[in-house]
Amino acid sequence: MERAGTPSPLQLVKQALPELNGAMQRVAEYILTSPDEVARGSITKLAEAAQTSAATVTRLSTHLGFAGYPALRAALAMEVGRGLEAGWASDIGLAIGPADPPEQVLNVLASTQANALRNALAAIDLTAATRVADAIAGARRTHIYGEWGDAVPARELYIRLLRIGIPVWFFDGPQSSQIGAGLLGSGDVALTVTRSGTDLTTLEFLRRAHDEGALTVAITGMVKSPAGRLADVTFDTGTPNGATWTEFFAGRASDVLTAGLLFVLVAQRVPDHLTANHPNGPGQPVVHPETGVDPDAVVRPDTIVRPDTVVHPDT
Repeated sequence: MERAGTPSPLQLVKQALPELNGAMQRVAEYILTSPDEVARGSITKLAEAAQTSAATVTRLSTHLGFAGYPALRAALAMEVGRGLEAGWASDIGLAIGPADPPEQVLNVLASTQANALRNALAAIDLTAATRVADAIAGARRTHIYGEWGDAVPARELYIRLLRIGIPVWFFDGPQSSQIGAGLLGSGDVALTVTRSGTDLTTLEFLRRAHDEGALTVAITGMVKSPAGRLADVTFDTGTPNGATWTEFFAGRASDVLTAGLLFVLVAQRVPDHLTANHPNGPGQPVVHPETGVDPDAVVRPDTIVRPDTVVHPDT
């Protein structure tokens, strides 16, 4: 077992590099640039890559304090493995392992989302949802902002509201969101989805919209975050922002649920919009349910004008 303070194999190579020359230096440099390949490869492959002999690789190994190349390779494998595990744990999280089978991955993801939805059911303020739905249904403008991962539920809410004829705009960049916030006024709505609640662009969007007189709304799992405190109405989705992707993914389910709730509540307030603005509603082509063809758009043979029957003005 490695003692605390014991240099790692890569540290040993770095420390020895200035005193090496020729073939041993080439071997050391290759180890530093490709430690994962060396950890998986043979002494012959390392010698070929460094354009030297296996004996030189062995001499470097013993020079570094190892019994031979197998011991050096084993130490490198442990270090590379720890790096991969640490990278995985800090990104994906510990709930799912790099070697977990697909069914295990699916079960974990489904379980985390189910928990997030249960948390959302207990956390979402329906009185606040009613207030925001009333405001959106009657607003001159509703501007929605979401960046990166937060843009997914934010953009979906925008699409749904646009489909039923709500005057809504979506922004996903610093400059556009500031311009959008500046166009708002009294009676308008500025809504953002922000998992962390700390994004500076989000805060500026809410602050500018508030100064212009709009109702500001934040959908977040961090109600005590700067965005949560700044917004006029803050929806607690019940799932805090996590440190890993698995936790972030779980929270996304509660974001989508909250946005979906708002859409349906708005639709309830403008039920006539559901048909008036539907692609196949009044004033739009009616597509036959079986053939998918607009009967009025079918060209009948007796209406086709042949080129040789057209009378030109100059004839």
